[in-house]
Amino acid sequence: MGMALTIVLIAVGAILTFGVSWDISGVNLDVIGLILMAVGFIGLASYVSIFKRRRVQPPSPAAPVVEENHRHQWRA
Repeated sequence: MGMALTIVLIAVGAILTFGVSWDISGVNLDVIGLILMAVGFIGLASYVSIFKRRRVQPPSPAAPVVEENHRHQWRA
């Protein structure tokens, strides 16, 4: 479930809960809207936590210490 889908679920759930006054026998649109908003928020929270975990870079190992090369004089 991507971030766009979770935002759509939250928006549709809010519209069904707060913006629609239809009466359908046997269907409670307020409850359906609340369920959609809850699923959207849970999906958004899980997506953000997974995305955050994926973006965290593990600490790089310590860079090796490079010592200067000392010039050795060769005697012949």
